[in-house]
Amino acid sequence: MSFLIEDKLSVFLIMTVLIGGGAAFMAGRSLALKWRPIWMPVLYMIPMGLGLRFLHFSLFNGNLASLHYWLTDTAVLIAGALAGYQMTRASQMVTQYPWLYDRAGPFGWKQKG
Repeated sequence: MSFLIEDKLSVFLIMTVLIGGGAAFMAGRSLALKWRPIWMPVLYMIPMGLGLRFLHFSLFNGNLASLHYWLTDTAVLIAGALAGYQMTRASQMVTQYPWLYDRAGPFGWKQKG
């Protein structure tokens, strides 16, 4: 099965970006809803990157001990987690403090006045 090779872009996009990134986004969202500090999503994505590397290894015969692929997977997960975290935090700030803040894009808020 030549389509089940780790170096394929389709495997990276489906496993790492779609599945892993979606899970990371939801994890970041969950941490923001609990008002956790911003370093926690970054810390939580390190073991999740190891788990994603194991899925690449077990499903697609990937290299389990590849530092390059693990760093790439973990960077994508951290980006997804921080996006989910920041979008949720922006929503929280404008919802809980409407007299202080207005929405400034999907990731930010600004002071009124």
